[in-house]
Amino acid sequence: MSFVRTTWRVLVGIKDLLVLLLLLLFFIGLWAALNSRTAVAVTNGGALVLNLDGAIVDQGSERTPFELASGSDIGRQRQVRDIIRGIDLAAKDDRIKAVVLDLDTFVGAGEANLQSIGTALRAFRKAGKPVEAYATAYTDDGYYLAAQADRVWVNPLGGVLLTGPGGANLYFKTLLDKYGVDINVFRVGTYKAAVEPFTRAASSPEAKAADQALVDALWQTYVADVKVARPAADVTGFLAQLPQRLGAAGGDAAKAAKDARLIDVVGTRGEFNAAMIKRVGEGDQKSFGTYSGLTLDRYLSAQSSLVPKSGDAVGVVYVTGNIVDGEAPRGTAGSTTISRAIAKAITDNSDIKALVVRVDSGGGSVLASEEIRQALLDAKSRGLPIVASFGPVAASGGYWVATAADEIYAQPSTITGSIGVFAIIPSFNRTLAEFGIGTDGVKSTPYSGEPDIVRGIAPETKVVLQTSVEDIYRRFTGIVAAARKLPVAEVDRVGQGRVWAGTTARQLKLVDSFGGLDAAVAAAARRAGIKGSVRTIDIERSESPFVGLLSSFADPGDDRDQVARDPFAKLAAGSRLQLLAAIGDLKAMASGPTMQASCLECSGLGSPRTAAAAEASGWLGKLGMLLK
Repeated sequence: MSFVRTTWRVLVGIKDLLVLLLLLLFFIGLWAALNSRTAVAVTNGGALVLNLDGAIVDQGSERTPFELASGSDIGRQRQVRDIIRGIDLAAKDDRIKAVVLDLDTFVGAGEANLQSIGTALRAFRKAGKPVEAYATAYTDDGYYLAAQADRVWVNPLGGVLLTGPGGANLYFKTLLDKYGVDINVFRVGTYKAAVEPFTRAASSPEAKAADQALVDALWQTYVADVKVARPAADVTGFLAQLPQRLGAAGGDAAKAAKDARLIDVVGTRGEFNAAMIKRVGEGDQKSFGTYSGLTLDRYLSAQSSLVPKSGDAVGVVYVTGNIVDGEAPRGTAGSTTISRAIAKAITDNSDIKALVVRVDSGGGSVLASEEIRQALLDAKSRGLPIVASFGPVAASGGYWVATAADEIYAQPSTITGSIGVFAIIPSFNRTLAEFGIGTDGVKSTPYSGEPDIVRGIAPETKVVLQTSVEDIYRRFTGIVAAARKLPVAEVDRVGQGRVWAGTTARQLKLVDSFGGLDAAVAAAARRAGIKGSVRTIDIERSESPFVGLLSSFADPGDDRDQVARDPFAKLAAGSRLQLLAAIGDLKAMASGPTMQASCLECSGLGSPRTAAAAEASGWLGKLGMLLK
């Protein structure tokens, strides 16, 4: 009887859960229906409020319903294309009087995406409309955007804390040696540093020199851009004398930043709100203040009717995050997902006359990169011109994909190149011996059971693997040489796994022109003979409508009570995201395909890697439970 009662309770519980789920779906559907009928009005004379909470990425990563329901989320994400589109529309919209950059909870973006947004903001100001920026504190990425504004506000308890690109990486050789794990590496490229976390306790001199040159180039571009936006601000001098400047200001970081002319106004959010009321009038909402304005999401919703639904178009293919084999969610470049999306789009939509492949990836699987490249070549064989647009990172497998393009656009700060290949296989013979576990067996050929991670990889197999890696490197350099019309020897010279900033990459003829996604779209339209305004069609995996609805409940735009705003907390949040992303990349590398074209050192310098960070967060949780 006890068993029957227990079974009955379980069945009743399941029934109650199903009823609750059906009720939840009903009310979500009702809410969606009601909101879809509510027209969003654009107030005449108001501001477009860009509340850039979280990270700016090329493609938002997917979150499962479980993650949303449990609150397990790496952070909010804003897509750079939406931000630029909103600014561009507002520049031509007589009803929008100003743009407000609310950077209080901004985590960061890749420098190339910052440059693209900066270009849009300068065009907005050129239209005779002001830009106002506010934050409690500014770190590098937030200050880059704020520098584009007419007035930069900072809270009296905040300040400007700039650090420049760079930081520490993780190296695991000592730990692996401690547990007897051997990492068998097969690579080509003097500077192919992606494997070094497994094989060294610190960076090699060659890799460190290349990385130093890269961060120096990125920082030089950053300082130059800020100088153009705010000629009176001396970022280099401010950092060189930061302790003295803080001392002269009595430790008041906000005053020190104002004295250095990095910011214009020291004021509270209430004072900023009052100033905005004087500029654009009073509004009836309270999500960002009481001044008249509209958030980006609501503004784009109000402008959706302006998007043309027919006519010749340029399709934009997004290759974002780690490149992996098979299917993958948004924020990760699954080769099958992307290839099928390209084939379906150009087959089902005759309006698509050209393609732009937007790359923000440090690479991954060689086979997956080649599958995406072949899908693009198939589109080209149908007469569609292809232009590549590089975001913050287009390296290794990301660059491999881009070789299908007729023309490549990048930003001066785009991290480019890393033309190199490696294979990595762990073996555990020493680990097993430490636990008293022996290994033995028989073979019919020298390659039976190879690569043998239990007894160790046989010498013959190591030769085969190294030869295969060298062959793939020859293919990689050959593909690049043919695409860029360069001698193979020259590609090998600038390859070797080395990473370059966009400015150098253009000099080396790895890219053709500087410009953002809009410039690449315009180039593709010219090649396709499209006249007038260019319509774009995003070719990517769409987010589940159900997850989108849950996001609107779980992720309200004005809920920022638990987000730290002081400069050191912001730096720590950014470092945490980079650390988790690096661990996620290492996990993907260790458990992924054998042959890889990946740039691990790029991950800390590009876009916030929310998908990789989320993967690491879940993996570390499982590891913690295992260790307990």
